[in-house]
Amino acid sequence: MPPIFEKIRLKLSILISIFLIVTTVVFSFFVTKIMDQSLLNEIIKRAESLSRSFAVVAAHSLLYRDLLGLDNIVFKAKNLHGDIEYFAIVDPDRKAIVHSDIQKKGEKIERTEGKTLRTGADGTMGKETLGLSGKFEVETPIVFNDKILGAVIIGVNKSVLWEAQRLARHTILWGFVITLLIGVIGVIGLSIFITRPIQELSLGVNEFKQGKRTRALRVYSRDELGKLTESFNEMTELITEQQEKLVQYTRELEDAYVSTVRVLAAAIDARDPYTLGHSTRVAAASLMLGQEIELSKKELEELEIACFFHDVGKLGTSDAILRKNQTLDSAEHGEVRRHPADGADILGRAKSLQKYIPAVRHHHEYYDGKGYPDGLDGDKIPLFAVIIAIADAFDAMTSFRPYRNAMPVEEALRELANGSGKQFHPGLVRAFIRAMDKNRGSGLPPYLPKVL
Repeated sequence: MPPIFEKIRLKLSILISIFLIVTTVVFSFFVTKIMDQSLLNEIIKRAESLSRSFAVVAAHSLLYRDLLGLDNIVFKAKNLHGDIEYFAIVDPDRKAIVHSDIQKKGEKIERTEGKTLRTGADGTMGKETLGLSGKFEVETPIVFNDKILGAVIIGVNKSVLWEAQRLARHTILWGFVITLLIGVIGVIGLSIFITRPIQELSLGVNEFKQGKRTRALRVYSRDELGKLTESFNEMTELITEQQEKLVQYTRELEDAYVSTVRVLAAAIDARDPYTLGHSTRVAAASLMLGQEIELSKKELEELEIACFFHDVGKLGTSDAILRKNQTLDSAEHGEVRRHPADGADILGRAKSLQKYIPAVRHHHEYYDGKGYPDGLDGDKIPLFAVIIAIADAFDAMTSFRPYRNAMPVEEALRELANGSGKQFHPGLVRAFIRAMDKNRGSGLPPYLPKVL
């Protein structure tokens, strides 16, 4: 081979090797940085979500001095989440009302010194303490009617982040080292037909950098350059696997979030023994209707959470009214009618929960516009609110109350049909009856009555 071609091959080999090394280092640096920040954000977001959720529940317990309830909240939170180092509820003077460490109950909890990571509009603050033995701490004020009753403080062990970062960096480092070595070996065997494979490789790198890579690179030969192309495919597969692991971790955080929402819904329902399990039954009936009208999986997931939140505004309704066995007077009825708007106000304090506001605020609107709180009518009422309204009414009619017996299912369905076009959306009432008919005899959850 003429020296000129050897020089060209050497130059190309050197240039491509340098390009591969630089690209690998850059990718390694940015992927590690992005992943570290993503892991940190997810841990803080999860702690903030838990803190805000328990602040809402703790407000009611503090108003009624339900210390047993507060102890139960702390106990469950500590047991459900092993990475929580401590969990405390303090009064406005920062004196520990309850604490996961029983010895610290009654002590004054000083504010943690450290780096402030983020501050929410509702006053929730996340901090990172300094030092190797540090931790993350999230504090959310407990507010009721613009009055600060105290705060929820959650401490998360920093070792959770360190371990996740260590495993991820170790895997990525070895993946990039192996890929780099194979790539360097691959470019040694460059040939005069290098143009087409290099063009394919360059195209793949650009697609990957832009996040548009959806195919494996084509291998034109089985020589060293072909191996380099295969190694690039392996590298992208390895990075894709890491991304899938991050997605799985995010799903686990979402599952923990949904579990917290379920606990909150159960706490709301438990205020009245006759509505215990109401939100769960409403969610089951709503999902049955949602499947009947072919909502997507994501829509069904959001609908379920909206159902658990639909009565959150009743946190502001007095127990005397909720547990009254007789007909409510006009003033009491007016207070009950405020719970959709109160629920929307509560959800409005957390940005991640604001998407559930339309369903919570409008689930008592009527199709003919005679509902509350805003008198919406027809298709102006949000879809999730319409679905929850039907499921809510069905569960109310088929559940026992002190002042009446539970209504048979068929009679309840007739009542829904009678209210079609007035209180309820006609098309969705028909879909609900169809769904109930399909589930006749089997397939219904045990907490829903079967159609006889």
